[in-house]
Amino acid sequence: MIQQGKMIENQRTGQRMIFLKTWAETNGTQLQIECFSPVTTAKDPEHIHPCQENRFRIISGELYFYINGKEQRAVTGDIVSVPKNTPHYFRNPGPSEAHYMQEFFPALKIDGLFETFFALARDGKLNKDGAPNIFRTSLIMLAHEKEFRLTKPNWLIQKTAFKLIAPIAKLFGFKEAYY
Repeated sequence: MIQQGKMIENQRTGQRMIFLKTWAETNGTQLQIECFSPVTTAKDPEHIHPCQENRFRIISGELYFYINGKEQRAVTGDIVSVPKNTPHYFRNPGPSEAHYMQEFFPALKIDGLFETFFALARDGKLNKDGAPNIFRTSLIMLAHEKEFRLTKPNWLIQKTAFKLIAPIAKLFGFKEAYY
C-alpha cells in the first residue's frame, strides 16, 4: 500500500514518483505526487480516467500533452488540467528531465495502479510497450476500471474480453495487484 513519502521508480521509463498526499491521508479526495520524467521515446498509451480529473503543474523542464487529439506543450509554471473521461497521454521528448506535480481528484485507487505497474517494470514483467501479459492485464484493468481505461478498443469490448480471461488468470495464480 502506498504511503505518504514513498518513492517508486519505473525501470522501463525512468519515471520517479514521490507520494505527497495519498488516498489514506485525504479520505480519498486527492492524490498528490511529485514526479520526475527523464527524456524518453517511451510513452503511455492514450487513456482516460473515467471518474477523475488529472492535473499537472510543471516545476521545471517541459512535457508534451496530447489531450483530445490536440498537442499542448507545457513548460515551467504551466498548469495542465485533464477533465475526467478525456482521452490523453503525455511524454517528455527532451531536452531535459521534467519535474512536475501530478494530482488526481478524487484519488480513488490509482496509487495502487501506479505501484503495480512500477513493480511489474522493476521485475521485467512488461513488454516493450509497457503492458503486462493479457492474464495480468485483465485483472488489473477490471480492478481499476474507475481509474484507468485504454481508449482503444472500445471499453465494452475490452471489459468483455477481460471478464472472459480473468477466471483463467486467477487459475494461473495472477492477482490484480503486484508489489
